[in-house]
Amino acid sequence: MTQPARLTIDIYSDVMCPWCIIGYAQLQKGLALLEGEVEAEVRWLPFELNPDMPPEGEGQAEHIARKYGRSPQEVESNRGRMLEIGERAGYSFAYTGEGEAPKPMMWNTFAAHKLLKWALIEAGPQKQTELKRALFDAHFQQRRRIGDPEVLADVAAAVGLDRAAARAAIDDEFLGEVVRREQAQAWDMNISGVPAMIVQGRVLIPGAQEPEVYANALRRVVAKGLAQ
Repeated sequence: MTQPARLTIDIYSDVMCPWCIIGYAQLQKGLALLEGEVEAEVRWLPFELNPDMPPEGEGQAEHIARKYGRSPQEVESNRGRMLEIGERAGYSFAYTGEGEAPKPMMWNTFAAHKLLKWALIEAGPQKQTELKRALFDAHFQQRRRIGDPEVLADVAAAVGLDRAAARAAIDDEFLGEVVRREQAQAWDMNISGVPAMIVQGRVLIPGAQEPEVYANALRRVVAKGLAQ
């Protein structure tokens, strides 16, 4: 019996990016189409959409209107489209917390990227992905303050990582240097938006695609003899 081709997929992503979780959900559907053909190891790389975001954050609607010059009507229309695409991909952006939903916010994510890098080093790709998913949920579904180191440490603990070690990682200056270096590599590759998926360190798949697009792209990678 032929063994599945093994691929590594590095995803440049930001926790604040709804298209990143949509893209990941679509990628998983694409991989399901390749069951028996391809096995993929996913790793997450840092990309800050808003590196200058202050600690107090900014309202999501206000941020989008300011950054992209959108009217309130355009912001609401685009959000509706995103919610619909998310549901189709299998990810709900609906609030799941207790009580009245807090205002959607945008936060500085540098600390989150340091935490994710630590999780990859300490616990491997699967646990890093579990943490990434939990951070997406904490931001989009629970509307927690993702820029807060204590919140980040709590999320790490909730997926089985050591809370004290996670909290220390957030303050680790060396991890900060690693994150900045990896972000610089993205800029060197002219990556200006996320998600951006790098297959086998060589083939770029930009943006959130349909499952069939991911499946066909991965098949081409295997056909070129780039798989492990």
